[in-house]
Amino acid sequence: MTIDNPLSDGEGASSPKFRVLALYSTTVESDHVRFAYAVLRFFTQIAARNDFLFDATTDWPTLTEAGLATYDVVIWINDFPQNAEQRAAFEKYMENGGSWLGFHVSAYNDKHTNWPWFVNFLGGAIFYTNNWPPLPAELIVDDREHPVTRQMPTEYTAPAEEWYMWKPSPRLNSDVKVLVTLNPSNYPLGTKDILTGGDIPVVWTNTRYNMLYINMGHGESSTGSTIQNTMFEDAILWLGGKGGLLAVE
Repeated sequence: MTIDNPLSDGEGASSPKFRVLALYSTTVESDHVRFAYAVLRFFTQIAARNDFLFDATTDWPTLTEAGLATYDVVIWINDFPQNAEQRAAFEKYMENGGSWLGFHVSAYNDKHTNWPWFVNFLGGAIFYTNNWPPLPAELIVDDREHPVTRQMPTEYTAPAEEWYMWKPSPRLNSDVKVLVTLNPSNYPLGTKDILTGGDIPVVWTNTRYNMLYINMGHGESSTGSTIQNTMFEDAILWLGGKGGLLAVE
């Protein structure tokens, strides 16, 4: 696999606690590319602080069974697998105990996606609509006992995002644990495309897998909140510990 993250030499800690591979694209929406570079800088910094290996690449064709075999966590920053071979490799990786962190558009799916496994993986969630333009929003932290959100306040203001609504809501799936939700006090949210109401989880895990989806990821401002960055850091530590086995200090 070609490691092309300019912020990492691919070596990481000499004896890393776990190994992370982040995949991203530079040919997608410009705000999503800006988020990629911002979050790459962030994860490179916390990898050094927390002694885990962090590799990153734009080489999606290397998303194979062999390519994933040496990594404990896979992150999709701003894109997703584009063909059956990559999808099959990822399915096998996750079904065999791998860990996944997905940001924003990485979970996008609609009637043209034709990947039923991935819809089930997300807890049944299918993209329905979003607000536009990206706007800050008040968020509710549903579970402050979970390792990913235990350092967060009950509510906080998140930086500007394109907030996704899913139908059906993943909250309706008994295997899903919602950690953060868009506060209904935000409605109506948007000026061109307006969210007028409804249940909008923005961070959740399907408890059947070692996975976490985070709606944030539209633009570099997504890494501009100390509170939110704490969640990002705790998310990767939780997944690196395979669901909480690694102590989060």
